[in-house]
Amino acid sequence: MRRNAPWASEERAAHLERKLKRFEERLERRRGQRFRGPHSVPLAVFLALVQVFGTRAAAYGSTGHTLDETGYLLLIAGPAALLFRTRLPLFALAGALTATVAYFSQLYPNGPGFIAALVAVFSALNAGFRWLTWLAVIVAYTSYVVLVLPHASLARLVVIGVWCLIISVFGEAARARGLRYSQMARDRAHQEALARAEEEKARKEQQRRQASDERLLIARELHDVIGHHLSLINVQAGVGLHLMDEQPEQARVALSAIKHASAEALRETRAVLAGLNPGEAAPRTPAPGLADLERLAGEARGAGLPVTVDTVGPPRALPPQVDRAAYRIVQEALTNVRRHAGPEATATVVVAYGPRALTLTVTDNGVGAATPAPGPAAESGGNGIAGMRHRAATFGGSVEAGPRDDGGFEVRATIPLSEEETT
Repeated sequence: MRRNAPWASEERAAHLERKLKRFEERLERRRGQRFRGPHSVPLAVFLALVQVFGTRAAAYGSTGHTLDETGYLLLIAGPAALLFRTRLPLFALAGALTATVAYFSQLYPNGPGFIAALVAVFSALNAGFRWLTWLAVIVAYTSYVVLVLPHASLARLVVIGVWCLIISVFGEAARARGLRYSQMARDRAHQEALARAEEEKARKEQQRRQASDERLLIARELHDVIGHHLSLINVQAGVGLHLMDEQPEQARVALSAIKHASAEALRETRAVLAGLNPGEAAPRTPAPGLADLERLAGEARGAGLPVTVDTVGPPRALPPQVDRAAYRIVQEALTNVRRHAGPEATATVVVAYGPRALTLTVTDNGVGAATPAPGPAAESGGNGIAGMRHRAATFGGSVEAGPRDDGGFEVRATIPLSEEETT
């Protein structure tokens, strides 16, 4: 199966991110808007009906001043002024207060004719015109007192003044609560924006880590493939040059082995690099695994290194990543044997399927590792040991490498298997 590089669908992901960001911006703008109540037209129509029919109901059976055309117009004028309460709240306030004062100063029947003025006061305070609203209420009340003073009692005027004060105080409280809720909404939107930014930063960091891990995996695969096959080619080229004059047929065998090793190197390199280009066809052969150890041993034998492969326990299917890592560990260990164990060395590969772990053991009887020369290679136990340890550590395993007591060198890798992998 082709392995897709993490940046293969980068353009599509960026397009989806832009659409999601635009949607979140619109949602955030709506959250930050202050709630201004119902729409002005339905509210004005409703209040006009309430004031007209409510006043008629309250005036039913009364013997005082009856409603005439002017009274109806004043009852309707207050709600009509509320049509401008969102765009021109001060104009709506002035119109509603004027209509209300004019209505009640003409001694028309009492009733809900003041509701439009109350709504206008609340709307103006909510819009932020605090002092102008208070001034308008004071002017309206003073005008009403001046107009009805000869006909109204002092107690009635005091009661109306107290109610004007209470309504204004309630309007201030509503304005303060609205501001607090708006600030809370803005703070919440800000916190959500910060959280989204942190999440986006973490996601991009995760993508960078995945891309880095992918590049490291490709580099390690190329190191194992190229190192193994170039080692084979180098050995067979040396054999061919040595036998070209004396044993031409053996030189032909060496050249055939070089051809086969180079072809395998090209095939495996193409398989590793296929994931970098999504337009390329997937490799026709699967990635190598433990089932290919006999072929690997045959290549080593063709290069002059006798290799024996033994299996302990019933073989079973492993996850592709574990299977490939186990194969690469054995491949790198055999490559190190050819490089460091000497021309007379032999190697033994033991694959042990345990109940909870897979154990790989590669031993040789050579003299290169038993009597190492000083230097980095001797200290590390041969090239590629660090890569083998990293492959095993990826799955929670470990690699132990070092000289044997009776001569030669041993590499032992242990990879734990989960319950699903052992069933």
